[in-house]
Amino acid sequence: MAIFQWKARTRQGSLKKGEIEAMNEAAVMAQLRAQMLLPLTIKEKSKDVSEYLPFLKEGIKTRELVIFTRQFATMIDAGLPLVQCLDILGEQQPNKTFKGIIRDVKSDVEQGSTFADALRKHPKPFDDLFVNLVQAGEIGGILDTILNRLAVYLEKADALAKKVKGAMVYPSTVMVVAIGVVVLMLTKVIPTFEKMFEDFGGELPGPTAFVVGLSHWMQEWIGLILAVIVAAFVGFGMARRRSPRFRRSTDALALKLPVFGGLLQKVAVARFTRTLGTMIASGVPILDGLDIVARTAGNMVIEEALRDVRAAISEGKTIAEPLSESEVFPGMVTQMIAVGEETGAMEAMLSKIADFYDEEVDAAVDALTAMLEPLMMVFLGGAVGGLLIAMYLPIFKIADTIG
Repeated sequence: MAIFQWKARTRQGSLKKGEIEAMNEAAVMAQLRAQMLLPLTIKEKSKDVSEYLPFLKEGIKTRELVIFTRQFATMIDAGLPLVQCLDILGEQQPNKTFKGIIRDVKSDVEQGSTFADALRKHPKPFDDLFVNLVQAGEIGGILDTILNRLAVYLEKADALAKKVKGAMVYPSTVMVVAIGVVVLMLTKVIPTFEKMFEDFGGELPGPTAFVVGLSHWMQEWIGLILAVIVAAFVGFGMARRRSPRFRRSTDALALKLPVFGGLLQKVAVARFTRTLGTMIASGVPILDGLDIVARTAGNMVIEEALRDVRAAISEGKTIAEPLSESEVFPGMVTQMIAVGEETGAMEAMLSKIADFYDEEVDAAVDALTAMLEPLMMVFLGGAVGGLLIAMYLPIFKIADTIG
């Protein structure tokens, strides 16, 4: 399949132009004539540079996926055929990468594939959760309801992710700025003061001598230090990708961190309950739901705990019992799930837990920001202030001598 650009004349004589996805020019001509158009020019659209250089491709944002899902649900509810919905959404999609994916999905559906199977070929925007819910909606004849539910889930999951990123980005940014300022002063500002002190002569005070020595060391080794830092980050990322044991160890350590560990646990609980609740409400079997939730957990320790829960349920146990044995999820969560199982209101209970932990994440992020903000300011002010005082001590000494 290729995309062709065409120009044609209507029966009234006016000019029209557009794009059509087809196998060849003959197919484009047939489609135009079926629309009572007289083809004038037809040529294959030249490929974008990003198709040759994948790293230049535009990413697909969660917000774009939410809009696509909501609009799709509205069109399906209005009774439009699936292929027509995809055609309309593809044409109006401003993101070129997403536009190409929608066209591919439309082509697969036209060739007889189910909507879910067509989406499954594009795992980056449409993950296992999305595909399985769409499949359940197709089987149950409630695709519009499922798509609306998916849009709500995506919006809440995106809001949760942004809260966590906000909590991590702020201290990281302040720390990088603080270190950058200190390095800049040691490599550019201190040498200027040092030259001035040499012209005055005499012995430097202890703090000043220490800072000057630190400046010499920094100027000599700054290249190696930066190389080691970059290598450490790259090595850490590669080790996490290639070594399951290392990834599990770091994931377990992350959950035990004094402040961030509790936040990560709350995020994991909110994600688990929201995802599982959405899938159960959509008619996805509990074992399939747990398998998908485990794969999207984002933490290997939690993933293993959920797989153990799935294995225990397949042997006839309840959800709450293996969850409590995992020691990963708080007691309140397992007790509420147990109540949901007994009353037959599992999806409602999971939704309540997710809402509660969303609020807990909000509170934890606010508390973390309130705690880290003064600490970062003290560190930045102390480091810069200490360097300035050390540099001004000889000036005070010279003033006293002159006096």
